Amino acid sequence: MKFWIGALALTLGLGGLALSGANEYIFFAGFVVLQSIVLATAWNILGGYAGYVNFGVPAFVAMGAYSGLVVFKAFDAPLVVQILAGAGVSGALGLGVGLLTLRLRGIFFSIATVALVFILEAVIINWRYVGGATGMQLTRPATWGPFESYTRMLFVVMAVLAVASVAMARYIQDSHIGRGLRAVRDSEEAAECSGVPTLKLKLIACGVSGALLGAAGAPMPMYLSFIEPASSFNLSYAVAALAMPIIGGMSHWVGPLVGAVLLATIQQVVTVTISSELNVLVVGGLLVLFVVLAPEGLVGLYRKWKTSSK
Repeated sequence: MKFWIGALALTLGLGGLALSGANEYIFFAGFVVLQSIVLATAWNILGGYAGYVNFGVPAFVAMGAYSGLVVFKAFDAPLVVQILAGAGVSGALGLGVGLLTLRLRGIFFSIATVALVFILEAVIINWRYVGGATGMQLTRPATWGPFESYTRMLFVVMAVLAVASVAMARYIQDSHIGRGLRAVRDSEEAAECSGVPTLKLKLIACGVSGALLGAAGAPMPMYLSFIEPASSFNLSYAVAALAMPIIGGMSHWVGPLVGAVLLATIQQVVTVTISSELNVLVVGGLLVLFVVLAPEGLVGLYRKWKTSSK
């Protein structure tokens, strides 16, 4: 109950901020931070809970973005429909990829997901309807509701998606699905011998993770008013989605949330104060630091501190 009260209060607070006279850049940067929460949480459902490291995050994000673009261009669909289309297509893609690759393990599964990025990027580059290699400029429709700008509206929409993704990850962690996925991560052979439906649970994780990644990517064309393959399929999505749960801690749903807020906020500050080129250096430095000094992330450090203080 406390979680839902806090989630509702946070969503209402962010909605109130969007209706205030705050600087527009807050919402432009806040959208990125909130999107990072969705990406990190979605990745952790498969990579953290089940132990299957997915480097194909850009493929799911890009398919969500291009699916939203197609329904907008073909039917002039509103943003909500674009997000549903992105989540549906990427969720189906996750199930398809799971059926084809989940019998692979370790590095072989990760390599297969990387290959997916290049395959889908080649398809989009040769699809003229969505702009091909040169991309496509978009004109945003009129905002709805009391929002002064489209950026403020997207900020609130992404806030709702972030809360929904964290709530879903929390539910999965505490349910039989989460227990089964953790058994798969610890020892898949032992889990199968114990009667855990490993393939079914991994497919659920693939589908849910893919759907959330697609939902996070769907608003991107409207956020930037432009879309093109090079940035949509950028592998930095994969690096960031991996780094944020590692920094926060992959064993608990709070970890990706903390890691995403910390890393994305630092990146935005570095972009404004120094240079956007340093973002990769920041991610790499923090990733190495936590892998070496705190492999269980900030959540693990907190648990150790709490145990030692008793």
